[in-house]
Amino acid sequence: MSRTTSKHARLCVASIVASVMALAAPGAQAAWTLNMTPGITALSREIYGLHMLMFWWCVGIAIVVFGFMIYSMVRFRKSSGAVADTNLLHSTRVEVIWTIVPVLILISMAVPAARTLVQTENSVGSQLTIRVTGYQWKWGYEYVGSGVTVLSTLDHDSDHARELQSGIDPFTVQNYLLGVDHPLVVPAGVKVRLLITGQDVIHSWWMPALAIKKDAIPGFINEAWFEIDADKTGLYRGQCAELCGRDHGFMPIVIDVRSKSDFEQWLRDAKQALSQHGTPAPGQTLPAPNGTAPAPTASNAPADLPAAPAHG
Repeated sequence: MSRTTSKHARLCVASIVASVMALAAPGAQAAWTLNMTPGITALSREIYGLHMLMFWWCVGIAIVVFGFMIYSMVRFRKSSGAVADTNLLHSTRVEVIWTIVPVLILISMAVPAARTLVQTENSVGSQLTIRVTGYQWKWGYEYVGSGVTVLSTLDHDSDHARELQSGIDPFTVQNYLLGVDHPLVVPAGVKVRLLITGQDVIHSWWMPALAIKKDAIPGFINEAWFEIDADKTGLYRGQCAELCGRDHGFMPIVIDVRSKSDFEQWLRDAKQALSQHGTPAPGQTLPAPNGTAPAPTASNAPADLPAAPAHG
């Protein structure tokens, strides 16, 4: 091996080692946001595990294929005295191997993928059903059988900052374009069924923490379900993942995960407010169930989905 070739080889190895060390550093891992999230449900973690299984299979295949290609190009280059095979004789053994191995790899991928896919469609035993409706450009949530509905719109601070010549630095707005006025309140430790549809155009309800991404299509109902771990209460954020119109980028999704008791209390308060004040007409307000100031609703609220109070 010449001195120049040896130097290039050392530089290549050093670059690979430096890249691996950079990715393995804690700071780099904390800033790495391109991968999926394990989520807050058992099913989302299973989907994440399936994703990582496929990823590492792809990495292994790439190492073998590209490694063999690089080895062949270096080992059998013309400058080292290699002579081209003009006969191009085939090898039955090699052909059998490169047929059987991919089949085994596909089977190892297909079995867990099919099992997980079946689970994502199994909403049997759900204890709560919520109808999710996409509008331009907001989300409507109806707690089926309770009479409680929520209209979820981009929060005022983000809506004001995103306007042209607003003079507001978006970096000063907390959860810019990811906050809403009324989040979707759901209980932890309860199997929840979602019926997802759209009123006007195709939207897409995407919540990474739940590993759910379902299209909301007018005239059709798509189904999804989740059961959040009992200890995963808090706020989780998502977005519409379909290019649904002019204000597509201002249609966030926020779920407020509460304990069973807190959720039941919130639902009782919402029902009580509805029984006392009736269902509000579009554009009107309904007093919040905890006695705080009335929650504002959008003036263009759809007539079939009035806004309901948000928890204070």
